[in-house]
Parts: sequence; structure tokens; C-alpha cells
Amino acid sequence: MAVINELIRAEADGTISFGDYTLGEKAKLDNFAHDGGSYKVKTYKDITKLECNDVFVYESVPGTAVSNFAKEEGKVSFVVEGAEDAQITLELEAESEYEVTINGESTGTAKTNLGGKLSFSVNLETEATVVIEKK
Repeated sequence: MAVINELIRAEADGTISFGDYTLGEKAKLDNFAHDGGSYKVKTYKDITKLECNDVFVYESVPGTAVSNFAKEEGKVSFVVEGAEDAQITLELEAESEYEVTINGESTGTAKTNLGGKLSFSVNLETEATVVIEKK
């Protein structure tokens, strides 16, 4: 996987890819239309953030590149790459329990807070495949 030079793009399978952790300065792209939503991405070496219709979706610290990001009822999946380990936060259903799987191994369950935020860390020695499913 490589950084997303367009900052965000639609993939043939209906998913989206976004982010460029190699940038030294912030870059952003607004109003990217995909699957009925208007996406905004901000990315560079320190942070990558994605919003849809002005609602928070994804954030990583430091910045990452995400490919094949898919969010459906009760499930989020994507592949993430970065220059170093990252803390990732997703917006999901409030006060719900989710199982987090990274590279096919469960890291256990985590509960979202009142705002629906779920945070977890990812070891990025290589790219990581992340699947989060509602319990």
C-alpha cells in the first residue's frame, strides 16, 4: 500500500482510500462526493482526519494512509499504514460494545463512550488490517 496522492479516492469495490502521512504540511480536500456523502479529509505527518457530511468518522495520530475503508451497519473495516504506531479514533454507535480485530487477531472488546468514540492503538511496523464489529 502507498500514500493516497489524491488525498482521498473512491475504489472500484465501493470503498474509499485516504490520507498521506508523508506530508510535512497539512493538506485538505473538501466536498469529495461518494455514496451519497460529502467527505472532507485533512492529512499530514501528525494527523489524518476524515469527516462525512460534517460528522467525524476517523482520526489517527500520527497521520496514516487508509485504504479500502468501509463502514456499514455494525461494522468498519480498513487497511492502515503509517510511519510509526498510531492511535486511531472512530465514530460509531454510542455506548455500544465492539470487537476489535487487527491482522486477524482479536484485541478484545471495547465500549464506545456517550459520544460514540472508540479509540485503539495499532502497531504499524507493517500495514495492518482492522475490522471492528458490533457485539
